[in-house]
Amino acid sequence: MTNGLLGKKLGMTQMLDEARLTPVTVIEAGPCRVVMVKTKERDGYEAVQLSFGDVKDRKLSKAQLGHLKKHEAPASRVLKEFKKDGDVAVGQTVKADIFKKGDWVDVIGVSKGKGFQGVVRRHHYSGGPESHGSMFHRAPGSIGASSFPSRVWKGKTLPGHMGAERVTTQRLKVIEARPDENLLFVRGAVPGAANGLLVVRKSKKG
Repeated sequence: MTNGLLGKKLGMTQMLDEARLTPVTVIEAGPCRVVMVKTKERDGYEAVQLSFGDVKDRKLSKAQLGHLKKHEAPASRVLKEFKKDGDVAVGQTVKADIFKKGDWVDVIGVSKGKGFQGVVRRHHYSGGPESHGSMFHRAPGSIGASSFPSRVWKGKTLPGHMGAERVTTQRLKVIEARPDENLLFVRGAVPGAANGLLVVRKSKKG
């Protein structure tokens, strides 16, 4: 099979775990269809390409439709490659049953975009005095020397665009799996907003 699948974040709730209330994220995990199986002989590496989310043909390009029709797969919103784990065949369906209660998973998503932010929010600067006459409240302050190097060092923490980037949250515990409903309940928060696309895979940290 594979070491993970694609899903959608539905929202957060709470569940009883070992007699205590635990915050969980509800993920619609799959079903994903195996579109292509890559082999070392033909492609140079082994991988399994999965599709997720039905979409109308007019929403895809001719190249995307051609690739899917070549492998007799329906129009899908997203394609993603996963590590091959055991036997798998084109047309097979991958469901949430590859995970069970107590498993550890990594969840990858795109974080919420927060637009242009200053250094206090973006880099957790403490800021200056809030009293009257200070004239220094939330500014970045000095950002470099004068004569040398006569420029700002690369990587300096400054105001700028925040969020809307790929984020991986590692080693989250599966509190409950409902394969018949394509649902996973994962302890804690995961990146992104509700209805955002997620990649759920077996944790690298075990």
